Amino acid sequence: MRAVLTRVSRASVTIDGEVVGKIGRGFLILLGVGPRDTSRECQYLAEKALGLRIFTDENDKMNLGLEAVQGEVLVVSQFTLYGNCRKGRRPSFTDAAPPELGERLYEEFLEHCARLGYPPQHGRFGASMEVASVNDGPVTLLLDTDQLMDAPRRG
Repeated sequence: MRAVLTRVSRASVTIDGEVVGKIGRGFLILLGVGPRDTSRECQYLAEKALGLRIFTDENDKMNLGLEAVQGEVLVVSQFTLYGNCRKGRRPSFTDAAPPELGERLYEEFLEHCARLGYPPQHGRFGASMEVASVNDGPVTLLLDTDQLMDAPRRG
């Protein structure tokens, strides 16, 4: 699974002119699912993302997590995170999970967020969406379970 996580002061997702998800300070997570992803990667990524301490403390150090700042979460499905741009000018999306798997793990990710104490606002899988955000920092991180889960664990 892949995620682009942005620290935001506010963010929203709109479908057909209607705002369907909106947050204040927190994380905007664009989530992509790969064809070999399972519930294991889904749970790991949710725990990793929501546990990040990327808000600044009184010493201007990234040391605070969502709980400390009473942050919120907005999750938007983003299969284009698996776009392959190696050949030609038009990306190939064959590296993304089939829609059935993508939707199942997207919904499972939302459930993990809620279980971890951050019921997410969210878009709609497969819909054409307009995502608006005000980046705070800016702070944007790329998370990929293929890299994270193979890396040695450090506190």
